[in-house]
Amino acid sequence: MTAADPARERARQEARALADRLAHGERRAIAQAISHVEDGTRVGRHFLDLVYERTGRARRVGITGPPGAGKSTLVHVLACLLRREGMRVGVLAVDPTSPFSGGAILGDRVRMPSATGDDGLFVRSMAARGNLGGVAATTYEASEVLEAAGFDWILIETVGVGQSELEVVELADTTVLLLVPESGDAVQVMKAGIMEAADIFVVNKFDREGGDRLITHIETALQLADWNREGGWRPPVCPVIATREEGVDEVRQEIGRHLAWLSGDRERLQRVRRDKIERRVRVLLRRALVEGAWAMAHIEERLQAEIGRIAAREVSPYRWVEKILRGWRYRTG
Repeated sequence: MTAADPARERARQEARALADRLAHGERRAIAQAISHVEDGTRVGRHFLDLVYERTGRARRVGITGPPGAGKSTLVHVLACLLRREGMRVGVLAVDPTSPFSGGAILGDRVRMPSATGDDGLFVRSMAARGNLGGVAATTYEASEVLEAAGFDWILIETVGVGQSELEVVELADTTVLLLVPESGDAVQVMKAGIMEAADIFVVNKFDREGGDRLITHIETALQLADWNREGGWRPPVCPVIATREEGVDEVRQEIGRHLAWLSGDRERLQRVRRDKIERRVRVLLRRALVEGAWAMAHIEERLQAEIGRIAAREVSPYRWVEKILRGWRYRTG
């Protein structure tokens, strides 16, 4: 038995205990499991494997859009509406990373004060941790934790960073793009590639000057686009004033309508899910290969040993990286 085996077995036992606590509805187990997943621990990996068969039933909704569009407010009101319907709701709110702690800057209770004391509503702020897209790298795994815990709906709120918001499409069944009159011409949004990704458009702060004009721009852009989405779904445009909870009922209805459309064709639903799972496996495999190669080649130690020379311009970073890759290719044959 190798020295690593006892540690591996301890991690498996801890993961099993955590999965059992989750199955019994222990709320603290949800937070602990997500923390393990975020940190990429061995316990987290074993845990995800154990609970995978309990996933795949929740409805995932991605809420995306530019900073200041009111995503947090819309998520809050939607979550409250779903709770009134008797649904268990999990919220994953991806925030910018704190430069001091490495964690999410905004706190759960600041975002959604009504979550306090409600066992059917779980809110987690996740740090982007340098991820270039609008969601944290481990958001999908965190959503699986919530699914395994029995939540019916999972709302994923992105950071709000422009074109890279397209990443949320890979996580969600329904993608809601939130815009405000200050967002500018919707044709620019279409050029950014987000137009094709959104399943529902929401114009928040509709009462501000330019609200009607923005809706007209979006609808015109949809008409001008060569709209050929599979199955004929045409994204609706919903005017909303989220702070007053005006129009959010319509958004909820359109989300339900889109999910019904998605599941109305069994072959389409299976194909969409299969494609997303395939892309997900590829992401996991790439991540594992990079992390494994990094560890096996002792790259961190070698980088720290050479970073002084690179910073002093004695060695170029390009030559150093090529040297590492040549050595890795030689060792792996």
